[in-house]
Amino acid sequence: MTTLTSILAVAYMVNAVARESLKGLTAETLADRAYRAIRDAVTTGELRPGQKVTERGLAERLSVSPTPVREAIRRLEQDGFLERTGPRTVQVVAFADAARQDLAEVEVALRGMVARFGARHATPAQLDHLDAVLDEADDLLILIRQRHEAGQDVSRHVGRLLDTMQRFNEVVEACANNPVLVRLLDQTRVFSWPERRARLIERISRNDRFGLDRYGSHRALVRALRAGDSAAAEALVIEDARGGLGDLLAAPTAPAESAESADRA
Repeated sequence: MTTLTSILAVAYMVNAVARESLKGLTAETLADRAYRAIRDAVTTGELRPGQKVTERGLAERLSVSPTPVREAIRRLEQDGFLERTGPRTVQVVAFADAARQDLAEVEVALRGMVARFGARHATPAQLDHLDAVLDEADDLLILIRQRHEAGQDVSRHVGRLLDTMQRFNEVVEACANNPVLVRLLDQTRVFSWPERRARLIERISRNDRFGLDRYGSHRALVRALRAGDSAAAEALVIEDARGGLGDLLAAPTAPAESAESADRA
């Protein structure tokens, strides 16, 4: 069984996990936080391809003991981000384009599953929260357009819009009410949020229409969640996620006149 097939098989098994088994889940462990911190450092280039690091050095850097770092490194080796070069030494792997494409396929499927679960479990309060976040995003988009037309700088407002849409994604994940599924998604994202945000801002600076063709799908998603339409919610998110990740994985387009705004990938 391939790595891709294995991950998808595990993901679909989440549907069979008894609700009682999730009640004991608590906040992230130190190993979880170490995993995310090291992964972010790799994907953002803070740790460069080919760079060698030690368990002790990473532990000191993160202000934790070597034990959670050792567990985090083991997981990152399995994910293909690090490779072992010695008993206590690892090296950052150059993440090939083909590997990113495979990981993108997994992320798209898991994001679709999150939406499917969200349609089943979203509460009225969560749905109202989603609408409120989109209202905030709409206001920011209007402001960005106005400032852009007036020839004013919009970079700060674009950053606020991206952060707002990230909050929207986080609320959708909370709607799923399935910590196991959300954790799988976190572990299989192609880009960490800092890297994705940086890539989005770079793309928007080159093309002020970047991502706007998918912006309206968020209202449709909330309508599907309110209706409890799992299939529609999943299809909307899969289409959006596939297009967004495809855009971010593609080579940047030629510079455009300015940066207006866009939604996340």
